[in-house]
Amino acid sequence: MSRRLFIEALGLPLEGEGNGYYSSGNIPGSKHFGLWPLSEAAEACFGTPEWPAGRVVPQASIEFEVANAEAVTAAGAELERAGFEMVHEARTEPWGQTVARLLTTDGLIVGISYAPALHDVPNGQHPG
Repeated sequence: MSRRLFIEALGLPLEGEGNGYYSSGNIPGSKHFGLWPLSEAAEACFGTPEWPAGRVVPQASIEFEVANAEAVTAAGAELERAGFEMVHEARTEPWGQTVARLLTTDGLIVGISYAPALHDVPNGQHPG
């Protein structure tokens, strides 16, 4: 249903990646927009395609992009000190994104992220 709404009805230029994930980096006002299937969210958060019983099922996910990988770690630690339980601490995914995530009680996955591909980094250099 979401794919039909965002691609067909709203005409967003989303492309599929074969696993149910559709995304685009070509939507004005957004660095990256994606439709994330629950099985992919479960795999990213918990390492299994099934969402764990007893956890609120997410209805949406948002990621806040920060300046570098170290900022992801610092933001995750700051959120924990503020009393938020992280789904997972900062970790670097195989595609290079460093991300830490929490799940709100009303079903929002909140990620703090550094995805090098979303930054203007010359010759793959790490920004200071």
